[in-house]
Amino acid sequence: MKKKISTAVMVRSALLGAIAAVLMQFDLRLPVFPGFLGLDVSDLPALIGAVTTGPLSAVLISLVKNLLDPIIFGTNTGGIGNFANFVMGVALVVPIGIIYQRRKNLSGYIIGSAAGIVTMVITACVVNYFILLPLYSELFIPMDTIISIANAVNSNVTDVFTLLLFAIVPFNLLKGGITVVLGYILYRVLKPVFNQLDAVTQQN
Repeated sequence: MKKKISTAVMVRSALLGAIAAVLMQFDLRLPVFPGFLGLDVSDLPALIGAVTTGPLSAVLISLVKNLLDPIIFGTNTGGIGNFANFVMGVALVVPIGIIYQRRKNLSGYIIGSAAGIVTMVITACVVNYFILLPLYSELFIPMDTIISIANAVNSNVTDVFTLLLFAIVPFNLLKGGITVVLGYILYRVLKPVFNQLDAVTQQN
């Protein structure tokens, strides 16, 4: 039974990962953020995997999404964007999965969501400061240009630190908040379907 359940989880993770890769193509550029920050809901499938199956499923879904995306749809960031999406997505959904699996109620989801959003924001700041921004500026756009692009939208952005403070942090707070709210609604709608699938899997 354990082997069959594991296979079912892998198949479900692959399917949700493919759906996430498609969702990744639809992002929204908000005028309050620099143009290189696009808001999408591609972490929703990983979030569903986290609460229905656990954090490992969430990681697999995020991995599948970011492997399929450049293969099927191409990339103009040399994989940097996919690496960022994977790291931030995992930082959001894994804490939710860990906490919700131990406390399967609304309070557990809220606590997990708060932990996930905080983790994602901290991860975004650390990874952007030490890895993503230096690497992107080295390969594509000089750091001064990145700062200028952000400054044109928000005059408070004058250096890397203020870029993190006034762009990266609020963007991830907004994205995380939207994802967890929509994720809970979607989970409640799909919960009966997942319960039926689990029942069929256990019977077989």
